[in-house]
This record gives sequence, C-alpha cells and structure tokens, in this order.
Amino acid sequence: MKKGKNIDQILKEVLEKIKPSEKEMKDVKETLTNYLKIMENNRRSSRINAEIFVGGSFAKKTMIKKDSYDIDIFMRFDKKYKNEILSDLTEKILPKTNVSRIHGSRDYFRIKAGENLFLEVIPVRKVQNPKEAENVTDLSYSHVNYIKKKVKSEKLLDEIMLAKAFCYANGSYGAESYIRGFSGYAIELLVYKYKSFLNFIKAIIKVKGKEVIDIEKRHKRKSSILMDLNEAKLKSPIILIDPTYKQRNVLAALSVETFLVFKKMCSEFLKNPSIKFFQVKILDLEKIKKEAEKRGYKLAVVKIRTEKQEGDIAGSKLLKFYRHLNSEAQEFFEIKAKGFEYNGKKEVRAFFVGKRRSEIIVSGPEIKDKENVRKFRLKHKVVSVKNSRLYAKVRVESTLKQFLENWKEKNQKKMKDMYIMGLNID
Repeated sequence: MKKGKNIDQILKEVLEKIKPSEKEMKDVKETLTNYLKIMENNRRSSRINAEIFVGGSFAKKTMIKKDSYDIDIFMRFDKKYKNEILSDLTEKILPKTNVSRIHGSRDYFRIKAGENLFLEVIPVRKVQNPKEAENVTDLSYSHVNYIKKKVKSEKLLDEIMLAKAFCYANGSYGAESYIRGFSGYAIELLVYKYKSFLNFIKAIIKVKGKEVIDIEKRHKRKSSILMDLNEAKLKSPIILIDPTYKQRNVLAALSVETFLVFKKMCSEFLKNPSIKFFQVKILDLEKIKKEAEKRGYKLAVVKIRTEKQEGDIAGSKLLKFYRHLNSEAQEFFEIKAKGFEYNGKKEVRAFFVGKRRSEIIVSGPEIKDKENVRKFRLKHKVVSVKNSRLYAKVRVESTLKQFLENWKEKNQKKMKDMYIMGLNID
C-alpha cells in the first residue's frame, strides 16, 4: 500500500515537471497560427489543391516539456498530384526564410520558428483507403483523428505524457533507426489500451515471447496476422496492429535490444520508484572515470562526426560506426561499459571503459602459403597449428586510447567508406 502511494506521489511530481506551462503553450499556439496563415495564403495564391493540418503530440495534446519543441504540420495533397512533386509543391507554400529541406523517402521541411520552436512540414497524400498510402506519413491524418476520438479525458492524456517522458528519459522514445524504440503514436495506443502508465509498464514486464496486440480486433485469428503482414514487419518483440490499417505493425521498428533495456527500466522503476527514471541521463564523464579507475579500468572518450544529413540518417551512420569501433576494441580489451549520446546533429559523443586483455590469439596464413608462413614465424616466437592454419599468442601492450588512435591512423579509408569525417579521442 505504501509503495503504491509513493508511486502516486512521484507521478504527480513528474506531471508537474513535464507538462508545458500555459505560457509556453500560448506562445507556441500564437507562433503556429501565424505560420499557418502564411502557408494557407501561399497555398491559395499558388492554386495548389491541398489542406494543411497540425498533427503529432501538439494536436493530440500529449506533448511533454522539452528544451525545444517540434510541431508537425502536414500538407495533405489531392491524389491528382504525382508523388515525386509533392515536396516541391510544399516548398512553394512555405515562407522563404529559416527553412531547411530534409532529404528522405519524401523530402520534408524544417522551419526555425523561434529560439526553441521548430515546425516540421511534411507532404502527404490524401487517401481514403490506407492501402493507397505510398508513405507511412500518409496515414498521419488517420492516426491523429483516431487518438483524438479515443483519448479525451485529462487523466488519460496525463498517463500518456508520463509514458512518453519515461520512454524519452530511458532512450526508448522514437522509431528512428538509431533508437528503434516506441513512436509517439505507439505509446498513445498502448496507454489507451492499458488505461494508465503503470498498467502499460506492468504489461511490458510480462511480455515473454512475441506479443500480439490488436486493439480494435481487426484480425479474427492470430494466423491471419502472419498472412497479412510483411515478414519484415513481424520481427519486433511486440506486434501492435494499427487500428486504422490492419496490415501495419506500429512497432515494426522496435528492436529486441531497445525492448529489453526498456523492460529492465520498467522493472527497476516498479521495484524502487524514483523521479530519476523520468530524467534524461547526461553523461557524467568524471564520475564514469572515477568509478572505472576504482576497478582498474581506463576510460576513452570519443567524438565521432559524420558528413551525412543530421537526424535519422546521421544518427544511424554514427551508431553503426560506434558499434563497429566497439567490436574492434573488444578483440584487444575487455569493454566493461560503453555509452552513446546523440543530440540529433552530425556529431556524437561516446565512451568506452575497458581493461586490456593479457594476450590474444591472432590467426596467420595457411601452412601451404610458404612465404607468409616464414614471415609469420619470424614475427611470432611461439606458433601453433590448427586445421592447417598458423596461430600465435600476442601480448596487448597499448592502452585503450593508444589502440583507438592507432586504429584511426590505419583505417582512414574505412572511416571514409562509413561516412565518418572526424574521430577525436580524449
């Protein structure tokens, strides 16, 4: 009983912190209204057949407090326009300043509307049947309407905000390829199904195998889900059927790795509830360094920069390189801890905590390769043979930082091939 009361107190305190203030919401609304007027006037003067609607968390009243806000605006075009010109038509409707074009499956636009306010303008096609959608964003109109219809009570909106804040703080909010977590729409659906934040995380903990959730019972049998959905969309640990389109898994992007970390956070929160689970973790490198040295490990901090477009594309490239660097280091070091902190730009800060292995086994040439066998034996004093190939034990002499510096010098071409234009090691 005491634990439940404690959790209630914590959640009440969290809500007070994560809800944008009335002034913030008023300022956002005023700025948004001004931009919508400009876009509508430009649309009319250009005689473009499209309707403009606001989507995302702002439209659904589930937006949580952040350092900066992104508001989704959708340009919903008539079906007479070809898919390849939708982005160009959108550009004609937009104001001429502070606009960036973001390349993707269908280009969209980002407007800097204030110091901490950005408008993301996304072209979509007006579809009556979800099967006509050429891009997942074409379903956004249906998603907004579904949530606004189903989620009306202030209580349930608060529960959704709590879930979003919890996912965001624990690195599980977002379907982007460098996160592979829960999209905002997925969180809204799950909290709507389970009726509260606590019920949602309790349900997550209970997931053992592959969970199938079909809120509106669009499928009569589980077997029909396997038939209707593309095999690639069935790999996530939870299959969440889109209530607006039964052939779509809303959680198709959710990775097993992200899910297991999130599940662990849910369990830890219920065992020891604390407001810290709703606070974004910022790398405290001094603390990490002290704890590493206590245990005889060394810390190496790296800053990785890519030439790719910031956002999902840059994030995925940076994450791929970070994972590759980790696997390279693991051959020579026991990596006890690592971290990846991405701010949505073109650079990431990461760290590795490790201890060098006393020795490693390196593989050499096959016995029949006489010339290279001779060179290998000259280089290594003690050599063994297994399955017609030479092997030798080698002592690891370099520190973790030295290893990374040497790796950087030797692998400039590989870095370029992986779209990495900078690697700084501290």
